[in-house]
Amino acid sequence: MPRDPVAKLLLFGATGDLAQRMLLPSLYGLHADNLLPTELKIFGAARHDHDDEGYRAFARKALDQFLPEDRKDEGAIASFLERVFYQPTDLSDPASFAPLAEKVGDIAGGLAIYLSTAPSLFESAISGLQSVGLAGTTVRVGLEKPLGYDLGSSREINDAVAKAFPEERTYRIDHYLGKETVQNILALRFGNSFFEPVWNAQGIDNVQITIAETVGLEERAGYYETAGALRDMVQNHILQLLALVAMEPPAHFDGTDVRDEKSKVFRSLRIMKPEEVPQMTVTGQYGEGAVKGQFVKSYAEELGQPSNTETFVAIKAHIDNWRWQGVPFYLRTGKRMATRRSEIAIQFKAVPHSMFGARGGLLQPNMLIIRLQPEEYIQLLVMAKEPGLDRNGVRLREVPLNLSLDAEFAGSRRRIAYERLLLDLIEGDQTLFVRRDEVEAQWRFIDAIREGWDANNVKPRSYPSGSWGPSAAIALTERDGVTWQDD
Repeated sequence: MPRDPVAKLLLFGATGDLAQRMLLPSLYGLHADNLLPTELKIFGAARHDHDDEGYRAFARKALDQFLPEDRKDEGAIASFLERVFYQPTDLSDPASFAPLAEKVGDIAGGLAIYLSTAPSLFESAISGLQSVGLAGTTVRVGLEKPLGYDLGSSREINDAVAKAFPEERTYRIDHYLGKETVQNILALRFGNSFFEPVWNAQGIDNVQITIAETVGLEERAGYYETAGALRDMVQNHILQLLALVAMEPPAHFDGTDVRDEKSKVFRSLRIMKPEEVPQMTVTGQYGEGAVKGQFVKSYAEELGQPSNTETFVAIKAHIDNWRWQGVPFYLRTGKRMATRRSEIAIQFKAVPHSMFGARGGLLQPNMLIIRLQPEEYIQLLVMAKEPGLDRNGVRLREVPLNLSLDAEFAGSRRRIAYERLLLDLIEGDQTLFVRRDEVEAQWRFIDAIREGWDANNVKPRSYPSGSWGPSAAIALTERDGVTWQDD
């Protein structure tokens, strides 16, 4: 699609953790590879009282800490920092915006704004930007999650943003969509012909999506206690992965067609009735245990008080459309799990009849595993003949066909997801960003689950740190004759 690069980038929250760990290293990586527009200037804005040189020293320290050693180039770092400027800004103070506008200067060449701030500040930020002419037709805005805590609050945020930025200039960020392996789902499905005939209810028995973390609260106690696993992970990352697996083929790889098809999936997600929620979901909270051989405290101990916030959730979801009718989608995420893993497991239906008899062994249904992290690979489990003369019959065994993306593309640098997303924001490509109708459909699904938990007084079940969650999560799949893919 045509690119429309801007001449200036404005980062709010420029001294925050995300800026240090991801945004500044990503922008440096794009600069070092000559991918940024030659004249692009980067303006940081936050409450800290830096001048240009003070912020450049701050940015250099972040790059020293978070860049891989093989990416550190003193000349590239120095030339990158020449692009960087800073203006102290308090988003809650209307008087802060006039000095900011003066610092940014002329925006006729286009301005991209990245709001890496608390959503409670979005409305005052938008109002302030409007008041000083930084929200005109040459300006686009990127919004970092979370965008609300339910459908109502999400609409309030989106309405506030829409006062200044129409949908075609609004870029809602889900960093999972910037991951190479996530984009490879589209390449696997729509760049190859052999899966499409069986990529439906006739060929697929079930789909499992897992995002498991070994970490606990870390530094996010304040946010996590109000969010929980359902809002923090399912509402955005997991449902976006579900949409990429389930969507119909778009006509083109662009921001309209791809997001149209994802939106259709979200509108087809079956909304649970309150009485169905206890049977279709499992919620848990980690207790004490051992992770990687180290003793760890329970969630309540880390938090310092009792809590009913869930750190684990498993869901049996359905998509009510022609392609997926009757196929369960098992969704699972949790903290303090046995291993760190993000993957999609697609189990195909078993062959209707085995011609190999009892000696052939139990035929296992084929399974396609797409591992997103920490390794990146695609694995297809197939039945193969064991070597031998077969005088008493053929014996079969399940074997993996592996495509390691890490190995296959070892000569290509694996980019941070934010590199792709920041470059797309700068150049004006919305394909990997989330549209408002997607967000609101996702919230309808999530809100129904929370309402069901409340109506049935569902509380999180305790599970040991270092496990795969509450035992009830096993029962969620096994009563359908399905086992979680935990190998």
